Amino acid sequence: MTRLTALSNPLLLGFEEIERLVDRAAKGGDGYPPYNIERIARDGDAGGELLRITLAVAGFTRDELEITLEDKQLTVRGKQQDDKARDYLYRGIASRQFSRTFVLADGIEVKSAELSNGLLAVDLQRLEPERLVRRIEIGTAKQIKSRT
Repeated sequence: MTRLTALSNPLLLGFEEIERLVDRAAKGGDGYPPYNIERIARDGDAGGELLRITLAVAGFTRDELEITLEDKQLTVRGKQQDDKARDYLYRGIASRQFSRTFVLADGIEVKSAELSNGLLAVDLQRLEPERLVRRIEIGTAKQIKSRT
């Protein structure tokens, strides 16, 4: 059975990769850690805008966090080890692992990341795409047949 999606319109050619990206983004996770995404500035000189993803990662150190970028997918992972030497009378703060994934569009670059006061800020820059107009010459049927 064929799966019908919003991008399966016959006038939208070559958008299969976008469908895969949307499917990947839909498998986001359990909502931990909470995060914000904000526009922090328009970068007039570079012709784009600056974005920031801020994740609440209280209790994690730099060594327990990992940020990777692979195939337009930004992944932030956190892994804490249980301290076996501690004897808890009550444990309300669990040491927990997480993986949070963001799918980035073409033209978005990761600029930097900073951990401060339990917040991990990942700065991105969206570059303005170059507008290209190309004229397509119209040939005759005879020219097309001679090319094949």
